[in-house]
Amino acid sequence: MAQCIDYNDVVSDLVPITRSLDLMMRALRGTDRAQVAGVFGKWDDAMGAQIATHVRPIKLDRRTLVVEADSSTWATQVKLLADTIIGRLRDEAQVEIDQIEVRVASSRGR
Repeated sequence: MAQCIDYNDVVSDLVPITRSLDLMMRALRGTDRAQVAGVFGKWDDAMGAQIATHVRPIKLDRRTLVVEADSSTWATQVKLLADTIIGRLRDEAQVEIDQIEVRVASSRGR
């Protein structure tokens, strides 16, 4: 015999997909969509063309931003500018970052 589902029970359990995604992302990485969108969507504007051409964000894990530089020279530059980069992301993208991890892109990936 088929089981009846009460429509009121289903409706009361519905959660907007955006809220579900935010909850899932926070549970997995401690970061919500707005934070991720702020970093990845506003990177070029927040960093300016000179940095954005050589450095790109690759992961936001909680409040740690992982970036990839196209050379060791740019990786060093990012480490020296970390506080400035964190400030720009806070001001331009409303994203709170505690630290930046820098990686150098492999020559195979270029």
